[in-house]
Amino acid sequence: MFSTGIENSYPMITLPDGKRKRVDEMEKCGHYTRWKEDFHLVKEMDIEFLRYGPPYYKVHTAPGQYDWAFTDETFQYLKKLSIIPIVDLCHFGVPDWLGDFQNPDFPEHFVEYATAFAKRFPGLQFYTPINEIFIAATFSAQYGWWNERRSDDRSFVTALKHICKANVMAMQAILKVQPHAVFIQSESSEYFHPENPKCDPLATFLNRKRFLSLDLTYGFPTSVIMYEYLLQNGMTKEEYHWFQSHNFIKGSCVMGNDYYVTNEHMVHEDGTTSASGEILGYYVITHQYFSRYKLPVMHTETNIIEPNSVIWLQKQWANVRKLKHDGVPVFGFTWYSLTDQVDWDSALRNDAGNVNALGLYSLERKIRPVGEAYRKLIQEWRHSLEHESFGIHFQ
Repeated sequence: MFSTGIENSYPMITLPDGKRKRVDEMEKCGHYTRWKEDFHLVKEMDIEFLRYGPPYYKVHTAPGQYDWAFTDETFQYLKKLSIIPIVDLCHFGVPDWLGDFQNPDFPEHFVEYATAFAKRFPGLQFYTPINEIFIAATFSAQYGWWNERRSDDRSFVTALKHICKANVMAMQAILKVQPHAVFIQSESSEYFHPENPKCDPLATFLNRKRFLSLDLTYGFPTSVIMYEYLLQNGMTKEEYHWFQSHNFIKGSCVMGNDYYVTNEHMVHEDGTTSASGEILGYYVITHQYFSRYKLPVMHTETNIIEPNSVIWLQKQWANVRKLKHDGVPVFGFTWYSLTDQVDWDSALRNDAGNVNALGLYSLERKIRPVGEAYRKLIQEWRHSLEHESFGIHFQ
């Protein structure tokens, strides 16, 4: 599965003057006015799969109420072009009326939305119900950057349990409508390096904490230290065991691993962390996640800014091929995203309009060198990979 994506983040941020603002990447990148052109660029790239989702905050207008106008147009056109969507239902934000991820009613409302979407488009097979749960909870409730803008462990655990519960319940609901659904959970693959021996205990703690979103989603027994951490910060035993009792959902799941040069961190003596750059790389870190969950794998996000993008693409592809040769069931690769992005240099915290040259195409829809390289990679490798299968069949 060679894929790309339309970047559709839409968290709430707070501006320097204290005003709240929705950051909508599809608006900033011009997708709302150029969506047909964007879909044709996907075809031009010879890409069959597209990570794509409607703007949740615009569609789910109130409990039980939806505005499907844009969604109907775009998904019907994808079908016309024979582009298979990997449906991204929630990407870092919620509708205004829901508030934020601290809202205990979020899971029930999100399941209602996921059910309504699946019934409206019953033929769709591939879903990412909630994108990068670990990042959504961390940036919103641990770092204080988005949405609820909290920065404490209790808020993080609250956001985490609500998002994970919504994710699991949404998968169950979609399966009732589409029994052949496959859930490709796009999740950030992290690693924390101790700067010196004194930092090792914190690094060890953080390297256990990075698994929490997938532990809960897949009903995997977490470590004793993490179990105590969850209970100390507001999760009840009943809530924890609810996740353990829903691990049957794994049979319909693919573990999507996102990897960027910023995914590895250096842990310092004062308890802070900073970007370490690539040390272990995608192969090693993804192998750690695979060894834990034993699920088929897809590389669901990567990019780097020009002029390093072509070399980074080659490196990521080499890592994917090596994993596959070493017996890990990897069956997908994604350059994210189709076009350049805006303000991700500040993790969307600054509404500065900075264009980040990360896409296969510029915001003027001109192909970048990495776009040329990715198209060539797909053309050269597609047919040699067609015989490789891991038991997932497309309808």
